[in-house]
Amino acid sequence: MLKTGDGFTQQLMIESQLIARLENVPFSGWHARARIVVGSATFFDAFNALALAFALPVLIRSWNISPTRAGFLIGVSYVGQFIGALLFSLFAEKCGRIRSVAAATALMSLGSLACAVAHSFPALVAYRLIQGIGVGGEMPVAATYISELSKARGRGKFFMLYEMIFPVGLMATSQIGTVVVPLWGWAAMFWIGAIPGLVISFLLLRLPESPRWLIANGRVDEAELIVKQIEASARTERLNTPPIDDYRSPANSIAPGRWKEILGPTFRKRTLIVWALWATAYFVSNSLNNWMPSLYSTVYHLPLQQSLRAASMTNAAQVAVLLVCAFSIDRIGRRKWAVTGFIAGGAALAVLGLTGAQNVNQVMVLATLSYGIIGSINAVLYLYTPEIYPTRMRAIVTGLATSWLRLASAVGPTIVGVMVASKGVGAVFIMFALASLLGMLAASGMIETRARRLEEITR
Repeated sequence: MLKTGDGFTQQLMIESQLIARLENVPFSGWHARARIVVGSATFFDAFNALALAFALPVLIRSWNISPTRAGFLIGVSYVGQFIGALLFSLFAEKCGRIRSVAAATALMSLGSLACAVAHSFPALVAYRLIQGIGVGGEMPVAATYISELSKARGRGKFFMLYEMIFPVGLMATSQIGTVVVPLWGWAAMFWIGAIPGLVISFLLLRLPESPRWLIANGRVDEAELIVKQIEASARTERLNTPPIDDYRSPANSIAPGRWKEILGPTFRKRTLIVWALWATAYFVSNSLNNWMPSLYSTVYHLPLQQSLRAASMTNAAQVAVLLVCAFSIDRIGRRKWAVTGFIAGGAALAVLGLTGAQNVNQVMVLATLSYGIIGSINAVLYLYTPEIYPTRMRAIVTGLATSWLRLASAVGPTIVGVMVASKGVGAVFIMFALASLLGMLAASGMIETRARRLEEITR
């Protein structure tokens, strides 16, 4: 029985009611604006992440870069992203989601400017490392922010429509790269990735903070004002809230999360599974995404523009698969989608590996299909990871999980560069198929989160 004189209990009631109102308010222009602005930052995150892949075929020829050094150049960006994912996620827990994502976007854009004026291989390596810190910091914090704005019903669709912006950004990068690089050179890609990002950084700072983060940090009055803005945007009066018992203990997030919790009894299993999923999915997809333009050009000897166009189809495939995912993930569920995706994508890669990947047309079809499928799992992971942790640690744990994708993405392209030179491209696809198998085994241990409130999942 609640004691009305208990100040702590009153605080719990107020916070619970705010969470209930967030869950009840319908989608409105307020949500749309937040998703568009944050999505714009994510679009250029994708653009800057992939820009090098379409600049690299020109750089390899003009700077006489070996396959091993090319793999190192690709990989160093992911080292920066590893640092950025941890740094900005920690910043997001202490200072808020909006400040963190805006700072990461600004650093990413400034790094792109530096890359555009690089005149040597060592300088480009250093600038890509710096840019990677911003690239790595933007996405996990942005995903956490969007997740915290979502409500249980339809959260998968709401989030995945935002998350689709990343592969759309990859697709746009590939299409722009096929036109811009042959006409204006490799540096043009970095100029395009820089200027809009600086503008978006300022727009991000105009967005309100996550109400859930404010509640978790005891800033209830600020959260109340933002919830009222959301309700006003939806043109609703104050909504009737469900009984308090249905929204128990959002205030337990006020205590700051500790690193040891991640591998403590409550979260250890889900943490290890999530880390394995991030590592395997991105080991395959980012290695394919970064290397396919150069493989088409150097291994299969396609002309530059044809190589770039062939590689650009991988991102178009991902967008198509993600569109299906966005409208079905709340029915199919996160776990079934991930398991099925690893099986289907891995099977296509296994066929290429077992046949030696000699036929370039077969490579175009199966590698493109596999990337589209496994790339959809990447997006699901950005949905799933923030769902399974409490607000007090959601950003830092998501950032830590994405750091495994950075490590895998740094190691993967480097290994591909060595294997192409020593074992041939067929062995590379066998390696990717085995990684997909490991991912499928990890996905089978996921907990299902569809149609469940964030506070319910993390009790």
